[in-house]
Order: sequence, then structure tokens, then C-alpha cells
Amino acid sequence: MNVIEVLRLPLAVDLSGFVHLLRRLQVPHRVSEEGEEQVLWAPETLLGEVRELYQRYPDGNDQIERAAEAQAQANQPQRPSLAEQARACKVTAAVLLLSVVVAGLTGLGDNLSTIRWFTFLDFRVQGDYIYFTSLAQGLANGQWWRLVSPMLLHFGVLHLAMNGLWYWELGKRIELRQGPWLLLSLTLLFSLVSNLAQHFAGGASLFGGLSGVLYGLLGYVWLYQWLAPNPHYSLPKGVLVMMLIWLVVCLTGLVGQLGFGQIANAAHVGGLLIGCLTGLLGGGLARRKLSA
Repeated sequence: MNVIEVLRLPLAVDLSGFVHLLRRLQVPHRVSEEGEEQVLWAPETLLGEVRELYQRYPDGNDQIERAAEAQAQANQPQRPSLAEQARACKVTAAVLLLSVVVAGLTGLGDNLSTIRWFTFLDFRVQGDYIYFTSLAQGLANGQWWRLVSPMLLHFGVLHLAMNGLWYWELGKRIELRQGPWLLLSLTLLFSLVSNLAQHFAGGASLFGGLSGVLYGLLGYVWLYQWLAPNPHYSLPKGVLVMMLIWLVVCLTGLVGQLGFGQIANAAHVGGLLIGCLTGLLGGGLARRKLSA
């Protein structure tokens, strides 16, 4: 093998990175010092390739890795902006927007005169007492919207923020995978069932929030994914465990005893049960189509 001089550079030039690159590429070479200069030797057959390599990557591996990283980032699809996601998930965004508007109208639960527009039962305030109308009377008066409207009511910023974040996370998964009409149907169904469950379990009372809907969406995604695995519905196991643990903690009454307010436990349980049922049906049908 005829080894010839490839590069002659001052000693001040750091060749360590380029030499490391040659080693990594398994290019035969050696470096010698001649006075105030250093000489890189390589096989004559590789003369052009080594010189071109040095022109492109004089700093060696670090430069190549930075170039590769830049190329990988350029090839990676850009994450859609929040506005783009909202346009793609119109029902998810609309429900959250309505919740924010209702929160403003009701003063996050402080304005009783506007809260009564959205409660499950209409009511009137007399002195220190609240008197509710019956469900049958409300429906007879055409107030059918009350069957689902409590989902838009929230009592406090934290209540609204937590429910909003979870609805955004779960709702957009379903809307992107199965369309806006299915998400809207599930949202209204879960709201109806969770509100009825809370009414019949707790009697006439003030309650609201997206929590019952959220547990419905959780149950739907959970069992749909179990029967017909889909990357859109893949949730970290910790999310499911945390939500179920929170449900159990709320059922113990501990949250209310700590002064965080009363929890609509029946709405949570009712929402989870109807969500699991619809998840079984939806996942079962999807699995059947895949195997057909």
C-alpha cells in the first residue's frame, strides 16, 4: 500500500476530531510532525476522498453529528400549532369555548341568577334556601337542554382548568380518529347519563362540570383501545391508574372532608360505566371489521 502525504497543516490546527472521524470510518492513516507542521498520511488510492472529507468536516465527528441532527430535524414533521389543532378538532374546541363563556357568565359559580340557566333543575332562591323544581316539571316546560347543560358549569378556576385540559386531551383523540359527530354524540350521551346518575343518587342539588363526560371518554378510549388497538387511543398506563385512583379517593369522601367541596361521585361513576359500555361496543365493532 503506497502511503502519501494528504494534508500539511500548522501544529496549531486541531486534527483530533478529524482523526477520530477517520478511525470511525476505518480509513488507514497516520499523523507525523515536521518542524512547525503536522502531516496527515493516507493511502494514495484514498487521496481525493480524504481531502474532500476534510474540506467538508474539518472538525470531524461533532460536525457530522450536528449536520445529521439538523437534517433529522428538517425531515421531522412540524407539530401543528394550537390554532391548527383547534381548527382540526372543532367540537373539542367548541365545548371548551362554551365552558369558558359559561364560566364568565356565571362568575365561576358565584352568580346564582345566571347559574340557574344551566343547572339540571331550575330553582329559585328565597332567603337562605334554594327551592328546586322537579325534573318532570322542567321537561314539561320544554327545558330539555338542562339534561346536558350542567357539563358547562364549573365552580372555580382549578375546576375549569383541570376539566378543560383533560377534555382537550381525550376529546381531540376521538375527534381526529372517528370524527366530530361521534365526539359530539358521546359528549352529549355521557353528560346525559352522568347528570341523571347524579340527580337520582344525590337528589335535587347544584352540580356541574365536565368530570362525568371525562370519565366517559376515558372509559371509551380505554376499552376501545383494548379491543381494537389504535395509536390515537394509546394512553400512558399512569393516566388510567391516576384517574381511577382519584375516583376511589373521591368516593371515600376524603376530598370533601379536606374542604375542597363536594364531589359529584355518582356522575363520575355513571360516566365511567356508560363510557366503558360504549367503548366495548365501538371497539368490538372495529375489531370485527378488521378481522372480516
